Amino acid sequence: MKTKWHTLSAEETAELLETDCARGLTQLQVGERRQQYGLNKLREQKGTTVWVMLFSQFKEFLILLLIAAAVISLAIGETADAVVILAVVLLNAVLGVIQEFKAEKSLAALKTLSAPEAKVIREGALFELPACELVPGDLILVEAGDLVPADGRLIDTAGLTADESALTGESVPVEKGAAPLPGEVSPLPEQKNSVHLGTIITGGRGRVLVTATGMNTEIGRIAGMIQEAPVEKTPLQKKLDHFGRRLGLLAIVLCALIFALGLLRGHELLPMFLTAVSLAVAAIPEGLPAIITIVLALGVQRMAAQQAIIRKLPAVETLGAATVICTDKTGTLTRNEMTVRQLDYGSGAITVSGEGYGSAGGFSRGGRAVDPQQDRQLRLLLTIGLLNNNARLIEEEGYTKVIGDPTEGALIAAAAKAGLVQEQLAAALPRIDEQPFDSERKLMSTVHRGELCPGLPADLGENRCWFLTKGASDIVLERCHYRLNSTGIEPLTAAERAALAARNREMAGAALRVLGFAFRPMPPNNTLPLEQYEKELVFAGFMGMNDPPRPGAKEAVKSCREAGIAVKMITGDHAETALAAAAALELASKREEVITGREIEQLSDEELAGKVAGIRIFARVTPEHKVRIVNALQANGEIAAMTGDGVNDAPALKRADIGSAMGRSGTAVAKEAAEMILADDNFTTIVRAVEEGRAIYENIRKAVFFLLSCNIGEIVTILAAILLGWPLPLLPVQILWINLITDTLPALALGVDPGEEELMHRPPRSPGHSLFSPRALRTLTVFGLLIGMLTLTAFFIGTGESIEKGQTMAFATLALSQLVHVFNFRSLHRSVMGRRFFGNPLLLGAVFISGALQLAVLLIPATAAIFHAVPLLAGEWLYVALLSLAPLFFGEGWKLLERRLFATSPY
Repeated sequence: MKTKWHTLSAEETAELLETDCARGLTQLQVGERRQQYGLNKLREQKGTTVWVMLFSQFKEFLILLLIAAAVISLAIGETADAVVILAVVLLNAVLGVIQEFKAEKSLAALKTLSAPEAKVIREGALFELPACELVPGDLILVEAGDLVPADGRLIDTAGLTADESALTGESVPVEKGAAPLPGEVSPLPEQKNSVHLGTIITGGRGRVLVTATGMNTEIGRIAGMIQEAPVEKTPLQKKLDHFGRRLGLLAIVLCALIFALGLLRGHELLPMFLTAVSLAVAAIPEGLPAIITIVLALGVQRMAAQQAIIRKLPAVETLGAATVICTDKTGTLTRNEMTVRQLDYGSGAITVSGEGYGSAGGFSRGGRAVDPQQDRQLRLLLTIGLLNNNARLIEEEGYTKVIGDPTEGALIAAAAKAGLVQEQLAAALPRIDEQPFDSERKLMSTVHRGELCPGLPADLGENRCWFLTKGASDIVLERCHYRLNSTGIEPLTAAERAALAARNREMAGAALRVLGFAFRPMPPNNTLPLEQYEKELVFAGFMGMNDPPRPGAKEAVKSCREAGIAVKMITGDHAETALAAAAALELASKREEVITGREIEQLSDEELAGKVAGIRIFARVTPEHKVRIVNALQANGEIAAMTGDGVNDAPALKRADIGSAMGRSGTAVAKEAAEMILADDNFTTIVRAVEEGRAIYENIRKAVFFLLSCNIGEIVTILAAILLGWPLPLLPVQILWINLITDTLPALALGVDPGEEELMHRPPRSPGHSLFSPRALRTLTVFGLLIGMLTLTAFFIGTGESIEKGQTMAFATLALSQLVHVFNFRSLHRSVMGRRFFGNPLLLGAVFISGALQLAVLLIPATAAIFHAVPLLAGEWLYVALLSLAPLFFGEGWKLLERRLFATSPY
């Protein structure tokens, strides 16, 4: 019988689960329960088996036609031809399976890279673990932005709300509490003291005892099986699919014409039929979709190795076309190691020394040390920053890591420099209530019971409950009516308020992020909503902190500028703070390049679209503003990449052409909404990803153009020979062999060619850019005609002695010239001599292996007999060598001519 967890108290729930509400499970219990319940995962749809992949390779009409040709060859006694044809078909199928298998494995690996994590308490210690490791009875912490990792019973909450629309269809976030509910039967939407796997925490925080994991959760029971969405085809794949269908139809019609012409010219039926079928197979690059998939998958893996995790394959192509990057400042352009630099409570600036989250450092005013034990106002300010705080600092792998907001981590570190320990202070002044931060109020408030700070005036010391507030410095100052001095609380005069506001602007102008802090006493038995106390506050002071630019960020901004990509900083900081940080990055230098959230609100969508191009910094913005900024950019035809880390950033991430979530600081919701995750939260990683996206797109085009130009050459060879009334220059098995060695290793190796040096010095390609521009089609046609003419020349020279000699020379020339020709496509824009010859060792290896196989076929008597090749004399090999090298020299001349005649025509 299913336990009605919502009807039980927290203590009864813990007792049934045999766990502890404060310390969680022991490691021994965790091991036992993992054996019993397994991993916290939903069952996934089984992947395609290798056998299914193999059989799927034989579904193409032309492959079936080729098998039929092999059967006919076998029936009339041409056993060698039949064996070669079937071997080529089988080898093609095996290569297709290997490529598909690698692609599936590459994409599956990405799931583990972006797996959600959970904050769990075990044996009294806090851990951050993969959510799949949770077991029933675990004590977990949830807060705004988290995806709930399992079903569970809440045991305490602070302003907790959850979006359960994925489970219940209810669109409005549900307020949650910890009290048991009456009644045995309670519909899922009414279970206010429970949270469920897959729902989203939209506000507040809470502690949860896990009651069900994996397929035992509500979603697991309802769905039965969660199936992953099919991998979406990229725009490039769709273009190639369309092109492939048209090419297939054209090839079949053309090869049928060749077959008919051959018969009219007196060629025998079966050889002509085999030639036509072989040519049709060769003309259609049926391996192209697999090549594109594996090139994309390998590119995605390279991006992951560089900290850019691509969750959706279309993002790879879109990245290459990005024209604008809208980036957060903190943690993306900067180091994400916030450090408090200045404090001020109205008696002069106090400088704070020390770096990062360490406790080393101290306080000074005007060069003289300040003792926090003696300066109670300083101690009070640091105490408020430490108590009004949901972050934790932990030691991990030799360095201090913040769990939570980096800004709050800086407050903990500043307090530690004064000897204040978070755990001790939290025990002395326990938190009894909380009003979480939200982007509208820009405040966070907590309520504590105990002695706030030794030495406070007597009228405050008698009150044992304290309302502590921190938030945006200007908002906090607006809500303060009093200030604390040595004699007690006094009203805040207009002059003092103006002086503090000026000091706030001065700190912000020094590139400091400034937070305001305030407090007030409150009745122990409060019955009013907490928001009622966020006014008439006592001013406690400002803390200013900064976050230095990340190494390489300045260079990355410059690289974007050279690549024609605009960089726009979007931040919640003051305009002055943002401008100072941007100036350090050479991103912006004038106030005219900055717009604030309030100014955005005064503009219509059309007015914002008109101004957005000239704006470099968007300051004091809300998540709603981010969506409007993206819309304005897209209205101008821009391809926008947007970074974000919070729950409320999800709409902007979804709206952007490329949503990019922060891997370290980003919430689970932001990651789910994004196409790309920056594992290191680094702006430089975005720029590297854009460069990789451009290189991948360019390489796929190179591979496509290479394959098609070779195929055109093969068709030209056969068609021209028939029209001239010549014997067939190539036999079916020879065509199939050439198709095999040029459609696999060289094309794949070309697909992973390193990006060209000037790749980030070109403007972004247009989203509507055609894969086959007039310039590209012209180049393909010219190179195809060249390959065909060279092959026919070799055949003509060889037929002076015999047809077999001519066919052997044509066979050798066509295969080897294509292997030389592949180097023409290392760059579509410049001379191959301008690229390092050894820059792509995979391509050199592929050409060497393919060339060695071709020579083995020609020189080893046993294989030469299978392919109907005859020995060539030294002079004949010289002709083959010269003709095979010709594409490289002709290619150089063609590119030079093109640069002069068609320089303005895009590829």
